[in-house]
Amino acid sequence: MFAEEVPRKGGDTLFADMYGAFERLDPPWRQRVAGLEAIHNLDFSRSRRHGDDPMSDEQRTQAPAIAHPIVRTHPETGRQALFLGDHAESVVGMDYDAGRALIEELNVLATPDDLVYRHRWRPGDFVIWDNRCLMHRAMPYDTANDRRVMRRCTVLGEPPV
Repeated sequence: MFAEEVPRKGGDTLFADMYGAFERLDPPWRQRVAGLEAIHNLDFSRSRRHGDDPMSDEQRTQAPAIAHPIVRTHPETGRQALFLGDHAESVVGMDYDAGRALIEELNVLATPDDLVYRHRWRPGDFVIWDNRCLMHRAMPYDTANDRRVMRRCTVLGEPPV
């Protein structure tokens, strides 16, 4: 991601080490999440976290909700990582409320301070990360008085395992 314009205050990006998050899970937690899939839904996260307007039907068609394994094996490193975040809405095969509670608890377990890097953007910064083993999110800023203009390029890869 390339930063063109950054707000005077806020707008940082947090990056969480999802390898470390998985490795810190005790054996009962690892057993509990083994084989589970979470439904990732952009419309859910936009309306819940960012206060954005709901997506249009066309936008939902272009970015449909999709199931991803909660534990993924990175195809290049062979290491396992949690795969969750704000887009994860529910857990396949679980009652909605129970799945939400599981996701929320895992997101808290995955983001202790020592596993999170906070990037304070400056104009001209260029950051590359691997979504297969990092979770990221932008922090709020005063959108009424500041702009945050970022250029992003996403490289498509293989389906998760």
